[in-house]
Amino acid sequence: MSFIEWIKVVILGIVEGITEWLPISSTGHMILVDELMHLNVSAEFMNMFLVVIQLGAILAVVVLYFTKLWPFHYQPRRQSLVERYVDIEKMILWFKILVACIPAIVVGLPLNDFFEEKFYNYIVVALMLVLYGVLFIVIENYNKKRKPQINSLEDISFKTAFLIGLFQVLSLIPGTSRSGSTIIGGILVGTSRTIAAEFTFFLAIPVMFGASLLKLVKFGFHFTGTEVAILLVGMAVAFVVSILAIKFLMGYIKKHDFKAFGWYRIVLGILVLGFFAIK
Repeated sequence: MSFIEWIKVVILGIVEGITEWLPISSTGHMILVDELMHLNVSAEFMNMFLVVIQLGAILAVVVLYFTKLWPFHYQPRRQSLVERYVDIEKMILWFKILVACIPAIVVGLPLNDFFEEKFYNYIVVALMLVLYGVLFIVIENYNKKRKPQINSLEDISFKTAFLIGLFQVLSLIPGTSRSGSTIIGGILVGTSRTIAAEFTFFLAIPVMFGASLLKLVKFGFHFTGTEVAILLVGMAVAFVVSILAIKFLMGYIKKHDFKAFGWYRIVLGILVLGFFAIK
């Protein structure tokens, strides 16, 4: 494979790492980049690559939030046998995360191929970028007069987790943004921006692992050496860039709202429609 093709892989990894966590649609951006800059691989491999590369981004969450997520420990002074080895609060958080995954499993699994066939194109991506950009601005204006009722992960109830999971279903349409839809959902049901973002990060772990596994099974495990290298390089770049993107976002939302991302989405969506209209 030529040097230019490897540059394309790195660019795709950078785009994935940035857009997976910022509420601007990673899938949408990856589709648009692929439209402008085709990687010289089969359509089947590319379809799988665009999903499995997300594993690099997920690993960044695991590394950054390991102490908040890992539920197993050994504390010999605890009276209960279970509490000696398991952090109950963290285990309950994982149950809430799994509850939030239920809507995506119920709707996403049977309809995934349909959505890919009908909606994975630049027109849908551009329209969703604009629509959800407007929603971000409207919701942030509405949210100005409200005080968040949920300011810690422990305060998230199973009902709230499920409601946030319902919003995640919206991201089946490319251009919506999984993080964007769940952050909007979290804000609307009363979480602070920080907690909405963190829960979104954690929710991505089982969802993306599951989606990647399905893509790998569908593609089959008969990779060439070059295809394995492409996957590894893409995931490695996405991992490094994701760490930077997550740190940036968590620092940003402590002082700012999400309106800037809304305006970015609107401008990008309009530019995409204009570009392909004259192409």
